[in-house]
Amino acid sequence: MITEIAPAPEHVTSEPARPGRRRRAWDEVPRWQIYLPLSVYLLFTLIPFYWILLFALRPAGSTSLVPWPVTLDHFHKVWTERSFGTYFVNSVYVGIATLFLTTVVALAGGYALARFDFRIKRAFMLALLCSQFVPGALLLVPLFQIFAKLQMINSLGSVVLAETVFQLPLSMILISGFIRNVPYSLEEAAWVDGCNRLAAFRIVVLPLLRPGLIAVGSFAFVHAWNHFLFALMFLSDQSKQTIPVGLNTLMSSDSVDLGALAAGGIVAAVPVVIVFAFIQKWLITGFSAGAVKG
Repeated sequence: MITEIAPAPEHVTSEPARPGRRRRAWDEVPRWQIYLPLSVYLLFTLIPFYWILLFALRPAGSTSLVPWPVTLDHFHKVWTERSFGTYFVNSVYVGIATLFLTTVVALAGGYALARFDFRIKRAFMLALLCSQFVPGALLLVPLFQIFAKLQMINSLGSVVLAETVFQLPLSMILISGFIRNVPYSLEEAAWVDGCNRLAAFRIVVLPLLRPGLIAVGSFAFVHAWNHFLFALMFLSDQSKQTIPVGLNTLMSSDSVDLGALAAGGIVAAVPVVIVFAFIQKWLITGFSAGAVKG
């Protein structure tokens, strides 16, 4: 019996896509629907900054919407006559000291929370979380009494300790999350090689925590730099006040020097912008690492 063999099907090739045309999915959002709201939001965000620059750079009494001619008299006034140079140095001291103390203490506490198990660990973590719901104003009276007994009122050290206490709970929780992302087997391998726990932490774990430490330290610095309440309550000497308190002195009940106030605001904002511009890479990496596993 002879059967007819069917011819092999020819290879079907798909028609190449025409250049300049791109197939779009049914749920793809047009680009203009993304860029238009973002442009409006960006404009809404940048207008206040332009308004501050306008008041800071244009001459006093001018009503022009363009800062021309440009003058730096307001910056000279706040830096010399209003003692913003002293306020700036005090804020730098408070910010760096708070950053150092918060990072060191949170690193030790976060390691204990991440690597050790103890009976009250869950209750301690719950207490740390609940402490974030307590406003800073409620801490003023007990902290003031403690610092008065320690004779630390009107001292920058009191502001540093208060800022550190206020920042520690959240910093410890974040650091513990970063340490959990480091495999425990790395420390065990270092112990096998002859390192003790402290040496293994310093050699193996600490270099891997750099993005997390930068993220925690930067927030501690920015909060200490911008915080107004503790510096206002614990510092009475004008030579020891910080920039937020100095900005408050530019406003009185009957008049406000808008040019000097805008110049002082720029002096207060520029260091923070510079810090975040340099640490943006490590800050994003730190947030990404902390968001994976907590």
